[in-house]
Amino acid sequence: MHENPRPDRTATPIELIEQLARVAAAYYRHFAAAAAGHGLTLMQGKTLSLLTRPRSMRGLAGLLSCDASNVTGIVDRLEARDLVLREPDPSDRRVKNIALTEHGERTVRLIRADLMSGLTALEELTAEDRGALRSLLDRAFPETTSAAYRALPG
Repeated sequence: MHENPRPDRTATPIELIEQLARVAAAYYRHFAAAAAGHGLTLMQGKTLSLLTRPRSMRGLAGLLSCDASNVTGIVDRLEARDLVLREPDPSDRRVKNIALTEHGERTVRLIRADLMSGLTALEELTAEDRGALRSLLDRAFPETTSAAYRALPG
């Protein structure tokens, strides 16, 4: 297990931000490689992984932090590969929701499995350490908690 090289010194918020940036970059390198293994770009893979429930194009754009016109192109390519489908929103027929197809659901599971095979250090953490990490991340980034994520607009 990796030990903190200076356990007697508290990290500053700036040092934590820098470390989080390195962690995020490493995660996205792994994620991009896992998506590429299925013929997808990072953004296509990320879009699929965000479709835990049908979402509007506007909702996807918000989650992806990009313009809705970019999402249209991503969804067009995913739809051409039978990974997603557009369906009318039950509460507003003018809005189209994007949902995973069975093939899309299978692809997301495979990408996650590939991702986990490259990130084995998380599995080496004890259950207590994983709980502590989750709790700290929830406190540092409350907008990323499951309940907050579910509450994001479609």
